[in-house]
Amino acid sequence: QVQVVESGGGLVQAGGSLRLSCSASGSISSINYMGWYRQAPGKQRELVAGITRGGSRNYADLTKGRFTISRDIAKNTVYLQMNSLTPEDTCVYYCMVVVGTFDYWGQGTQVTVSS
Repeated sequence: QVQVVESGGGLVQAGGSLRLSCSASGSISSINYMGWYRQAPGKQRELVAGITRGGSRNYADLTKGRFTISRDIAKNTVYLQMNSLTPEDTCVYYCMVVVGTFDYWGQGTQVTVSS
């Protein structure tokens, strides 16, 4: 069993920054991918950014160069640095970890950006 826990969400004013963290623990043999997704009320969950086992990063267009994904391999932790936040970034942010061929999701962390 793998546990995924996100942290770092909160309330921030427009133009501000937040750093999200996601840690995976449990029966981890090999993490192949770690990614951040987000979901606004009434909308589908969408990819924000991801990083592969080999270190390749991918970003959704919505980040527009404002977000940076990074990781600490030794800690099985991935981060999402979010800058220049806008009210449109208000969502629940979820972390997804691929261990072997299985996906594991966290419970999500709320990010609210006030105008």
